[in-house]
Amino acid sequence: MATIAQPSHDGPRRPNIASANVQLPAVKDYEQVDDEILATLVPTKKWFALLALAVCFLMVGIASWMYQIHEGLGVAGYNPPVMWGVYIITFVFWVGIGHAGTLISAILYLFRAGFRTTIYRCAEAMTVFAVMTAGLFPIIHIGRPWKFFWLIPYPNWRLLWPNFKSPLVWDVFAISTYLTISTTFLFIGLIPDIATLRDRCVNPVRKQILAMLSFGWRNSEAEWRHFVRAYLFLAAFSTPLVLSVHSVVSFDFAMALTPGWHTTIFPPYFVAGAIFSGIGMVFTIIIPIRKYFKLQHYVTLNHLDAAAKLALFTSMVVGCAYIVEFFIAWYGGVQAEQDYFWNRVFGQWWWAAWIMLTCNMILPLSLFSQKLRRNPSWLWILSIFINIGMWFERFVIVVPSLSHEFEPWQWTTYSPTWVDYGILLGSFGWFFMWFLLFIKQFPVLAISEIKEIIPPKMKGKGPRGGH
Repeated sequence: MATIAQPSHDGPRRPNIASANVQLPAVKDYEQVDDEILATLVPTKKWFALLALAVCFLMVGIASWMYQIHEGLGVAGYNPPVMWGVYIITFVFWVGIGHAGTLISAILYLFRAGFRTTIYRCAEAMTVFAVMTAGLFPIIHIGRPWKFFWLIPYPNWRLLWPNFKSPLVWDVFAISTYLTISTTFLFIGLIPDIATLRDRCVNPVRKQILAMLSFGWRNSEAEWRHFVRAYLFLAAFSTPLVLSVHSVVSFDFAMALTPGWHTTIFPPYFVAGAIFSGIGMVFTIIIPIRKYFKLQHYVTLNHLDAAAKLALFTSMVVGCAYIVEFFIAWYGGVQAEQDYFWNRVFGQWWWAAWIMLTCNMILPLSLFSQKLRRNPSWLWILSIFINIGMWFERFVIVVPSLSHEFEPWQWTTYSPTWVDYGILLGSFGWFFMWFLLFIKQFPVLAISEIKEIIPPKMKGKGPRGGH
């Protein structure tokens, strides 16, 4: 933990990318920004309690997985032909949340959206940990986790190669590439803030580690020039990468001839759903952080209002995709497709479909009200419903299709077991454990970018002088 010893210096900054109307009037100078944001790094009893809770959830997941490895996949509730259950549903859920973080950060950076300044660090960190969580589920799902490397193409003693025509193999390439780029994107953006931590740290060991991580950053104009170019390149590179990666995830379904899956709307549908679920998770995380650390004058109601508008827009896109799915099933005239969608909404799986429609289409319409868009309590409650709705969206995509295929003898049901629920709970413990550890090691808000939107007369002077 860094100990605050002295105010960090001010130097040349990168060009201001924030909108002119996004200001922080309650922030007086650079030293206040450093003091208040770095104060969030001090461990507290509540933080330890939350971390302990997350670790407990993780232990439940690990115990459930160990039991499954010992007893076999039969304890997971699979019921042929429903051989994709909670694991693949949760895999797509976490992939969607992970992709949304970089999309929010990179696309809003390219469009110079000022409200991203105080929320993008959470979104980027969320991306890395969500992809780390998603990557566990294919390993859990295969039943023999010690053989997971068979999916990786390399010269091997079996003289066999994965089937490169399979979207499941495409996932290996796509997600590993995305994890690499998103981690790099997060780390590059952290460098100026790590340098601030280094300058204030009095622990010699930690100071040396931070010095290595900051690559000797000295806040010079040349460093900022190269930094801006590198960050812009990564933002421009990661945006199409994220779109392509989540399209590949949708191909896991769209390439199959299963009712409800074989459709061309899945790639844009999955991307829109990823952005929507990611904004929901950002609200779930940033609003408690904003309140607990008293950062209301950084994450202002204007920022939440703008992010809520983006959530409303993506909710309407997702709702439009739902309607298009039903229309195409009717218009195509294929009886199996029509039966499938009827079964989804009014048949065997009506309860899951209506949870999805309520959480993802109906409740977000409340964001048309400016009063509710600027109400942090409602935004946090709504974000929980969005997370639930987006998980059930993946449930509705996976289970009803596999349980109601073309032939009546293939029709069946699906009931998750306690092992499924235990591993699902463990995934949330894994995700929040890493996120809680992250926010006590690095600033949860971007110090360098927040300083850019301080009014010029309030910037003050540091030890090396002002601008």
